[in-house]
Amino acid sequence: MSTRLPLARALLAAALSFCAATAVAAPAVYEIDPAHTFPSFEADHMGISVWRGKFNRSSGQITLDRQAQTGSVNVVIDTTSIDYGLDEMNEHARNDTLLDTAKFPQATYKGTLADFRDGAPTRVKGELTLHGVTRPVDLTIRRFKCIPHPLNKRELCGADAYGDFQRDAFGIDAGKDYGFDMTVSLRIQVEATRKP
Repeated sequence: MSTRLPLARALLAAALSFCAATAVAAPAVYEIDPAHTFPSFEADHMGISVWRGKFNRSSGQITLDRQAQTGSVNVVIDTTSIDYGLDEMNEHARNDTLLDTAKFPQATYKGTLADFRDGAPTRVKGELTLHGVTRPVDLTIRRFKCIPHPLNKRELCGADAYGDFQRDAFGIDAGKDYGFDMTVSLRIQVEATRKP
């Protein structure tokens, strides 16, 4: 009986120690700052020029566990906020020949952070949902940095991620018969603040 008591205490101490370590190692959650996050893109115009645009409204969150070298990304994009810097083109992009924002007012990018180097992810393995279609789209992270936010003192992280996709794979093939290249370069520039 005297042998069981120390053994039970040792097991309890080990379990508590494991729970404490797990709590410390829990992933940090960061809320995307919509005032500093503007997913943008580049698309061909008949092979003679490149049109560039961005989305003015987005939201979402990022999780990051540096110790485990894991994390996730969830960006929600308001497609009605598309902005080429030209009102006529914005309206055209919203209609049913391109984004059809009345039917598909949101696009999402969800992925897993991968290939960590020096504590920072260098790639996102993910999926883009656009125009009601979901396809794999991986992104390369060319810049990733975290600093203490100068105002609220919480951790602030930022990244610049790049990738390409074929828009006709998402059912957006306007201009294909005229020789438009279907490749779209996606760039997600994001800033996110750690939740308390």
